[in-house]
Amino acid sequence: MKLSFVLATAISSFFVSSTTGFAFSGQAQALTFSGISSATWGNPTPGSTDTNPIYTGVGSNTFTWGKANSSSGLPNKLTSYGTSFSADINSVFKIADLTYFNGKIGTDTGIGFVPLNLNVSFSPPVETSQVFDFNLRLVNTLNDPNDPEKSADLVFLDTNLSNRSFTFGSNKYTLELTGFNLDGRQISIKALEEATTTTAIYAKIKTIPEPAPLAGLSLLGIYLISRKNSWKKNTKSL
Repeated sequence: MKLSFVLATAISSFFVSSTTGFAFSGQAQALTFSGISSATWGNPTPGSTDTNPIYTGVGSNTFTWGKANSSSGLPNKLTSYGTSFSADINSVFKIADLTYFNGKIGTDTGIGFVPLNLNVSFSPPVETSQVFDFNLRLVNTLNDPNDPEKSADLVFLDTNLSNRSFTFGSNKYTLELTGFNLDGRQISIKALEEATTTTAIYAKIKTIPEPAPLAGLSLLGIYLISRKNSWKKNTKSL
């Protein structure tokens, strides 16, 4: 009788947990996120050949790196601008704008990676602010005076940095950068020598699934253990 009660409680809790999980999931899918973003650059990481890295702009929205090859030349430069946004779950939206100038610099004065720190302030009902860290990989190529395309330098999105999740209510979400275009297929941009490229950075907010049925499964486990112990006890009594 007691075991039947435990089993009934476990099964009931399992279905209640599952139903509650589905309800929370439905609420999450219906939620629209809106707000405004701003961007700053973090401390860069030199590449393997960057023995004399030179850079400025950590903590600001404009980052430069490298030593110009001539007195009239300019270093490489990245400038990021925040923007306002409004998007549903799993919808791609613009999270920032990016301008990239490709200067002529010494081969050993560059860097390999620079963090992009996006400060996102969500409007109600979320009404919270959080910094999301991402990484950009910078590819500085050797210049070929006969081929401008080969002399172009590139910037890649590197999404290996974490700290991209946040919590609202009882649900967890993640902010992911998807690329430099709406369909997410473009993960790099390039600029010819001493030329500028301007683009947008796109993102997506996704729900992190919650293991809602675990509580019910735990109670089923308790029932099975209780049944096993009861069986052992009855066996010893025989």
